[in-house]
Amino acid sequence: NPIQDRAQKEIEDTLNKILPPREFEENGQLWVQYVSRTPATRVDVLKLTDLLEKRLVSMKARSTGICPIREELFAQLFDEIIRQVTLNCNVRGQLLLRVRNEIRMTNNTYKKLYESAIAFGMRENLHGEQFRDDSNSETKNLRKDINNLEKEIENLEHTIERVQEQEKTDRENAMARHDQLVREMKTKNQSLKDEIEEVLANPK
Repeated sequence: NPIQDRAQKEIEDTLNKILPPREFEENGQLWVQYVSRTPATRVDVLKLTDLLEKRLVSMKARSTGICPIREELFAQLFDEIIRQVTLNCNVRGQLLLRVRNEIRMTNNTYKKLYESAIAFGMRENLHGEQFRDDSNSETKNLRKDINNLEKEIENLEHTIERVQEQEKTDRENAMARHDQLVREMKTKNQSLKDEIEEVLANPK
């Protein structure tokens, strides 16, 4: 029946879009593995559920947050659900396939944004560390300059004190010499005055 054949071909195309045929070589012979066309029974679904729970535990998938293992396991589960739905109704299968592709595209976009945010955060962190290192280095240099200036100020203060003490000593010595000179001059003047008075008092 051409109609049934075309419907079966559409189902096969949809299934191949879900999980493309896998080629592998075994014993020197090339094999192509296709998605199973066998509808799942209730028992198959229960076994699949049990298998999912066991793999989540054995592969140590995280129950919350971002987990590539859990994401991969549920992606495989979703593909199996699409396969089962497609075998019953190809149109519904194609719709679910579109939903899956849209979810994957959205997740990839979020992953890129997340990776970009992580990279940006790392760059900012590196810039912050570099800024802190530069600031610490500059602060260290400034403190060193301040210490050198304080030592220079202390040396200048000591020099000023020595100069002032030396000027005071020189000034006191100069005053002492001046006083001594004045006394000597007064003594000489008095001697001359006495000699003059003596000469005038005893004229020859």
